[in-house]
Amino acid sequence: MQAMPHQYHVNANAKPDDNLVVSVTNLPDLTMAAPQQFGGPGDKWSPEDMLMASISSCFILSFKAIARASKFDWVSIECHSQGTLDRVDGVTQFTKVVTDVTLMIPETENKQNAEKLLHKADKSCLVANSLHTEIELKINEIRSVPVN
Repeated sequence: MQAMPHQYHVNANAKPDDNLVVSVTNLPDLTMAAPQQFGGPGDKWSPEDMLMASISSCFILSFKAIARASKFDWVSIECHSQGTLDRVDGVTQFTKVVTDVTLMIPETENKQNAEKLLHKADKSCLVANSLHTEIELKINEIRSVPVN
């Protein structure tokens, strides 16, 4: 890892009757629009979708790093983040994010250890840590699967 602080740069541009385009150096452009709830077309990524995607992907990347450092074997992980957007004191904001996780582990691994690592990943996710909202982790399932 590079020394802190890190800098991240994103460019966004749009014209009155055109989609919003977000770009980052060396990555494909991403076309975005307002979500349907705000009158958008509903067929493009929205900032709200991207925030939930950032939380889910950050959680998984945090788990992967922690599992690797702990020499913990796992088979697959699925993460679903749901954000509640509401008005509080006249300000529209996310008031809660619930992240549901399902983890598949080999039969040779310990479920209690898996749960500890999932909670550690939850506390390590820099995106969720950067938000001023309630963050809840729900471990949907930790399932042992036979090792081939």
